[in-house]
Amino acid sequence: MKKTISIPEGVSVEKKGQILVVTGPKGSLQRELVDPDVEMKVSGEAVEFSSKRDRRKINALTGTFAAHLNNMITGVTKGFEASLKVVYSHFPMKVSVEGSEVVIQNFLGERSSRRINILEGVEVQVKKDDVTVSGINKEDVGQTAGRIEKITTVKGFDRRVFQDGIHLVSKTHPMEA
Repeated sequence: MKKTISIPEGVSVEKKGQILVVTGPKGSLQRELVDPDVEMKVSGEAVEFSSKRDRRKINALTGTFAAHLNNMITGVTKGFEASLKVVYSHFPMKVSVEGSEVVIQNFLGERSSRRINILEGVEVQVKKDDVTVSGINKEDVGQTAGRIEKITTVKGFDRRVFQDGIHLVSKTHPMEA
């Protein structure tokens, strides 16, 4: 099985051992893609992934490597973003960014604030009740958005009644150019 990914203009792809480095206008990403049964060839205009044996798992891994490269190329050209919405009914929740942390105050009337570390290369913006997580690495953007959503999950109460929290509105998707 072969998967060929074309490299757009303004993006360069280098292979350093088993590490693939993708550089574009928004930055640079690198990822280790290692498997003895998947071969990777980088030419000037395309990257070709091919499986040495025709097995279902190896073909699946070939497609996974191609998808990772596609996401890296999209990240360094457009970037990714996820949108979240702050929802509260009685206690007004305050969300802010302090350095490399997201701080949530007065969640369900709690006196202590909840804090989440922002992963490296990810930017979080808060405008009233909207939280936007953006960056060039799709996995880091999704992980940060997931952490923000998880820390405000109400436990021990009926979720249909207690809907307070920060909820994901749109999943990680490429940013509009």
